[in-house]
Amino acid sequence: MNLGQLLPFLLIAVLIVPMVLMSRKQKRAMQQQQELQNSIEVGDKVMTTSGLYGYVANTDDDATVDLEIADGVVTTWLRAAIREKVSDDVVEETVEDDDEAVAEVEETKADEKTVTSETPKSTAEVAPPLEQTKKS
Repeated sequence: MNLGQLLPFLLIAVLIVPMVLMSRKQKRAMQQQQELQNSIEVGDKVMTTSGLYGYVANTDDDATVDLEIADGVVTTWLRAAIREKVSDDVVEETVEDDDEAVAEVEETKADEKTVTSETPKSTAEVAPPLEQTKKS
């Protein structure tokens, strides 16, 4: 076989093999997502695809799940919107990180206030508005 006859087979292989591998990976991800959605039970702590944490309050419907996001606040979500089950440790770490971030922002704002008070004020002036001519 010469190179001219082998080239079409190589091109087909280069195009087909990645598509087959990607479809297998996608099937595996869909299977994992389906297993997660089927394993959700009342009382599980979950995170939605939008980043909302809540406790599963009701799983009677096949298409939706009720999440309690605060005491007495229950919202209905599609099962597909549940991204993962989480433990309480993850939520507490996130809250602590947010508190630290807020403290850093407040320190930065305080530093900026001291810096801005030391800098001289700008002498820039605003130009007067342009006169509009009306077309008749």
